[in-house]
Amino acid sequence: MASSPIRKLTPLADRAKSNGIKIYHLNIGQPDIRTPQKALDSLKNIDRTVLEYSPSQGFLSLRKKIAAYYGRYGMEFSPDDITVTSGASEAVLFSFLTCMDPGDELITTEPTYANYLAFADVAGVKVRTLKTHIENGFALPEVEHFEELITDRTKAVLICNPNNPSGTLYSEKEMRMIADIVKKHDLYLFSDEVYREFVYDGLEFISAGHFPEIADNVVLIDSFSKRYSECGIRVGALITKNRSITSGVLKLCQARLSPPLLGQIVAEASCDESPEYLENVITEYDRRRRVLIDALSKIPGVKATVPHGAFYAMVALPVDDAEKFCIWCLSEFQYEGESVMMAPANGFYITPGLGTNEVRMAYVLNSEDLKRAVFLLGKALEQYPWRK
Repeated sequence: MASSPIRKLTPLADRAKSNGIKIYHLNIGQPDIRTPQKALDSLKNIDRTVLEYSPSQGFLSLRKKIAAYYGRYGMEFSPDDITVTSGASEAVLFSFLTCMDPGDELITTEPTYANYLAFADVAGVKVRTLKTHIENGFALPEVEHFEELITDRTKAVLICNPNNPSGTLYSEKEMRMIADIVKKHDLYLFSDEVYREFVYDGLEFISAGHFPEIADNVVLIDSFSKRYSECGIRVGALITKNRSITSGVLKLCQARLSPPLLGQIVAEASCDESPEYLENVITEYDRRRRVLIDALSKIPGVKATVPHGAFYAMVALPVDDAEKFCIWCLSEFQYEGESVMMAPANGFYITPGLGTNEVRMAYVLNSEDLKRAVFLLGKALEQYPWRK
């Protein structure tokens, strides 16, 4: 298994901090927006005298609230269609282990969320990739490129929409194309939709759950981490109408006993938060997105696509090796006692040689800190000995 491109440079950042250097973190999608007050209060006001195991599939009361949430998006699921997991990560891993055997093949895009590759390694699954490119905003390739990858071992397609790491939002046409491919070849469709709310520029989010003709093929992956700024509670969900999948996943859930008790309490309280909370969060991320892209556009040689979803941007830098540059920023560069940390994009690609001059930036800092981080990036590029 490869090291995480998001976390593998952390020792260098820790060393820089120990030397008194302030680091601006653009490397990881850890929101700084306050968790809903109702969620925080739920922890303060626990009336239990025993912190017990929960049911392996999660509390029924939480699953009912998740089902109601999906109803607001025009998708009808019963609580029995929903399995509470220890974060979206466990939902992805359990999907792989339940639906595929070692040696089976999974099709996804690259760049892709790096942990998918780790889960595929655990499951013994071969990942085959469709290349997407910064030049056209990481749009999906045409259908023939998908079908060129399909073999008798292909079992599933995996998408992340809105996309991590690119911030791309798939259009209705693109989602229809995927649905048609899945139906034609009878494949599973794993759709990671944890950034569902984070959509900008008046565009519309289309879920894999909006295509009833492939309902038995679809597994939706969800999480409370980003929506409510509570990554640490480790509560996600796996949603599918396919009861064979639900049954298989439950066996894995029973083996790990139960999802986090305290996390579920917080998640359930979050479901009762007013709509204004999320509206304000999305408005704030949209503001940060504009600040980031505007600041990057002023640095010579830097190229960034405008993300329409999530809170990430893939950025091409005028360097030959972005990972080498990121290491240099943490180990040798500082300006006025500060530096910036980014995630080298080569770790989000599978094909060797791709993304070598790209980084992923998470615009999860407040606007002033974002401006400062990009300013430091510009200063670093000015001083970098191997600037292209």
